[in-house]
Amino acid sequence: MALPSCLKTAVPMSPTTGFNLSGSLMKSDSGFAVPTRLQSIRKGDRERLRIQAVFSFPPAFLTRNGRAEKQKQLKQDLLEAIAPLERGATASPDDQLRIDELARKVEAVNPTKQPLKSDLVNGKWELIYTTSASILQAKKPRFLRSITNYQSINVDTLKVQNMETWPFYNSVTGDLTPLNTKKVAVKLQVFKILGFIPVKAPDNARGELEITYVDEELRSVVNDSFRFHVFINKYPKRLNLKT
Repeated sequence: MALPSCLKTAVPMSPTTGFNLSGSLMKSDSGFAVPTRLQSIRKGDRERLRIQAVFSFPPAFLTRNGRAEKQKQLKQDLLEAIAPLERGATASPDDQLRIDELARKVEAVNPTKQPLKSDLVNGKWELIYTTSASILQAKKPRFLRSITNYQSINVDTLKVQNMETWPFYNSVTGDLTPLNTKKVAVKLQVFKILGFIPVKAPDNARGELEITYVDEELRSVVNDSFRFHVFINKYPKRLNLKT
């Protein structure tokens, strides 16, 4: 395993081995600078020393606090980049590329490896960014666009509901079918126009969603027709959704 550059330096004393490493130094085949008198130690012992050194001086990103700090910073970078883009409606191609790069970095540190087995997914989430043109409706005047969009999801009852707010309060409810521990098939069931006029969804109103990141605050979702949605958790509670 290649070692971080911070580990490829000599130190006066190893707290794990107790060896005094002062004196004339030569670079060993393990990548460490070691005293010449230690060059005669058999290869197995040198390998043991190398492994002990790695675990004695773990880089910050390998520690629990280090991982948490990195995750926090990546999320903050993403949220700050998203903030001025009106959920993506005003994003330029360069903005979209930048958000995509930041989102992939966040997805790479996803702490929840099996989202559909986690209660973290459940709740009412606010959509803060999307690449879906049908949701953004960017060509419409602003006063005809939903001010805020929410998604309520319950992986226990396998129900999902997407909701607009002012001015139309349209919504749609659907059923979820798990395909694996990250991906679900979605079958939309009932649209509600203006919040109260039910319209049965056509049979081809189907799709798939994959949860690429989820924790207590943030969730990202991708599918084939758009790159992704990003949500923040507004009401982290289990909902009894009905069609």
